[in-house]
Amino acid sequence: MLSNRSLLEKADLALGDLTTDGGLLVPAQATKFVRLLIKESNAMQDWDTMMMNSPKRLIETSRFSGRVLKPGVSGAALSVGDRSKPDLGKVELDAQLLKAEVRLNNEVLEDNIERGSLRNTIMQMLGEAVSRDLEYLLINGDTASGDPLLAVLDGVLKQITTNIVTFGTNPTDKDLWSQMLKKLPSAYLQRDKLKYYTSIRSDLDYRDSLSERATQLGDKRLTDAGETQFQTVAIKPVPEWPENLGGGTNETAPILTDPKNIAVGFHRKMRIETDRDISAGELIIVISMRVDVKLVHEPAAVKATGVLAA
Repeated sequence: MLSNRSLLEKADLALGDLTTDGGLLVPAQATKFVRLLIKESNAMQDWDTMMMNSPKRLIETSRFSGRVLKPGVSGAALSVGDRSKPDLGKVELDAQLLKAEVRLNNEVLEDNIERGSLRNTIMQMLGEAVSRDLEYLLINGDTASGDPLLAVLDGVLKQITTNIVTFGTNPTDKDLWSQMLKKLPSAYLQRDKLKYYTSIRSDLDYRDSLSERATQLGDKRLTDAGETQFQTVAIKPVPEWPENLGGGTNETAPILTDPKNIAVGFHRKMRIETDRDISAGELIIVISMRVDVKLVHEPAAVKATGVLAA
């Protein structure tokens, strides 16, 4: 029978396969791990995720917000007042450092060694857990929060401030989606590109409101677990969307936007490092990454407040 020291040494060799260049993941490995995080996240599957070669990245934006066509006169240039210029802007992704630490005891190591799947098991478990927490941060982050994780950065909900629908502590129904759709400026009302994001209970309330109809659609909502829609715009429930907002800590805050309007940047120099605590009989695994989230064009998003999620 192998001693604990032998098990630890073998396990450390197995974990060594996770690290290269002193623990620094090369770009291909970093990209693969990011894909795993995105795959496990309900929201990030839709959003514009990108790898960053440095901790900061500028996203330049430009658009013509007004009318560019004006009455013309043959042989004459338009007057200065009739000339058009694009609205130029920049959004900066500033990747913030995050870490995760896992400790595995001898029994866990032994089981994984016998199955020969330590690397895959660890990566899968970490991918699921890190993805869950990352989604929580990107949605709910608030630098003024008392929660250390949420205080790392401002998330999507905090960033939407221009187009707000106050729903008056009512449960989700078609009126909510209608008000949000009407609140969005006409320039961004391309319904084939838009999506609602909301909490699990909010989505259930909307399904319930549809099921009350004595129609084929009502029957379908009772039995169909597929994605719901309003005015051809998909509604996506996200497990980490908050349901504890408001004075009664029983409200949520759905949003409406083009998913590609939400940019998530990962700094590619991700690390997976290991160490051993011999006296405790544990292997220590630490993942560190840098990430940020920004709305590319904030006026192109709508947030609803006072939506009951009890």
